[in-house]
Amino acid sequence: MKYDFLKNFPERMKRVGLYALLMTNSTQKFTWKDFGIESSDQQLVLLFAILLFLMEESLKEEPCTMDDIAAFVMGLNDTSLHLPLSNEEGYDLSSFVVNTILSNDGSPMYFQGFDFEKNEAVPIRISYIANRIVYTAAGERRTSYYLTDDGYSLLLGTLEVENNLKLTIHEMIFQLHLEKQSYDKALEDVRNIFNLMRIQVQKIQEAMVRIKRNALDYEISEYRKILEEDLDTIDSTKQKFEGYRKNVQSREQEFRSMDAVHFTKAEEDKLHDLQEIEGYLSRAIDEYQRILGNHFDLRALYDSELEKISDMAAVQRFPLRGALFEKVLDNPDVLEGIDRFLYPLFVKDPERMFNINRALEPQSVLEEERDEGEADTDVFDEEAWRREQEEAHRKKMALYENCLTLLFDMLQETGRVTLHDVLKRTQEDPSLLSVLIPTPEIFKEIMVELLKAGELDIDALEKERAMYIQEETGSFALSLMVLQILEKHPAWNKIHHVEIYRLDQYTPVVFYDLETPEGLRTIRCTNVCLKLSGGEV
Repeated sequence: MKYDFLKNFPERMKRVGLYALLMTNSTQKFTWKDFGIESSDQQLVLLFAILLFLMEESLKEEPCTMDDIAAFVMGLNDTSLHLPLSNEEGYDLSSFVVNTILSNDGSPMYFQGFDFEKNEAVPIRISYIANRIVYTAAGERRTSYYLTDDGYSLLLGTLEVENNLKLTIHEMIFQLHLEKQSYDKALEDVRNIFNLMRIQVQKIQEAMVRIKRNALDYEISEYRKILEEDLDTIDSTKQKFEGYRKNVQSREQEFRSMDAVHFTKAEEDKLHDLQEIEGYLSRAIDEYQRILGNHFDLRALYDSELEKISDMAAVQRFPLRGALFEKVLDNPDVLEGIDRFLYPLFVKDPERMFNINRALEPQSVLEEERDEGEADTDVFDEEAWRREQEEAHRKKMALYENCLTLLFDMLQETGRVTLHDVLKRTQEDPSLLSVLIPTPEIFKEIMVELLKAGELDIDALEKERAMYIQEETGSFALSLMVLQILEKHPAWNKIHHVEIYRLDQYTPVVFYDLETPEGLRTIRCTNVCLKLSGGEV
């Protein structure tokens, strides 16, 4: 090699090709003018906006259909682009960008690079997005789009550094901001670290899909590279993040030991940022576990697929024309035994054969003969069984009632209560946690029913109960239980109308180390607010 600086030239050309091929595909299309887009600047703005939307949905691991992309484009057009587009034209524009520009109408895309170490041209495969089949809640079959590794490299290359330095640099910056108590910047750093780990998980999963399709299409160099990235992440992540989380928890404890009444706005923001950072660190540790598990799954899958391919090489093959057709033409009498020749082509159960060895074995009696008068009789006490079922149902309903009573107790005190407020109360009094969440399933059912109801008009519910005779269903009924609770607490007579809604803009609430029969569990849910009419928003 004469020029050392030309090493790894194909990798550099791959990064160049990501942009060059995208611009070539875009600028050569005249369809842009049909949508009022004249310049290449406008083309690239829309292309990268759609790519960033796909990256955001891919990181969330949520389906992203063409309808979702079209809705995003039309929303962006209404607020920023202001192109003369109808809803149908917005859908056509989204389909054109995704299927024609980014997917090249389904044809593989290659960028011609050069390897100076081998002195030969190297075709470089480039793929920005991929798709998979998903099913909606209604059972409809839809196509969902997501970014590939090349797509992530294209977007992250506009702001980030090399793959092997991204995680290390972000950790260094995060630790520096944490030491300087710049918690808002540290929050952004830890969010980027979590996204990088999520991308690593998705890269492993995409590699596993490619290996399942065709292991020979997955090169050893790609396999080695992804394993090295996994090992770098596994080697340094968990212990560091555990240390970071303990550090953040200790700083949170310092804030909690202070008088919250005299908190300034800056101190409240810092405490909120610390709670957010702790949540992201916990999620990053979970992603670490996924990387660790997927790492071993990838190794096992690749070994298994290569073994299957090597086994296939040992299968004896023969030309059908020479071994069958010509033999039959030479001597048609061989058709009598053609079924033996073709038998392996048909998958069916083997023919049953008489086994003399089984016939000579001692035969065991399958069922002992009994006299009619000696038949066993099972005694079933229906009344005792019914009492047992009623007692079990009563205990279960008591768990629902205790949880709702806790929520309404806090509601009648302040007029407004959120799950975040309840979390603070359980931290102050840990015994309330088992009352709020007797089981994760019961807590989830109560939250779902509250959000599904949206509002509770107590006066209307009482009138409805008085007008109709309702049979006891044996299952949880939110409205009936709320009325029962209010009857047991006459002092809560100011509760007449309750509104329930999500607080999506706030941090999700996380309950750690919940004891269940399966072991300790963590529940993460959207913050929910219960508010009396006329209470604080």
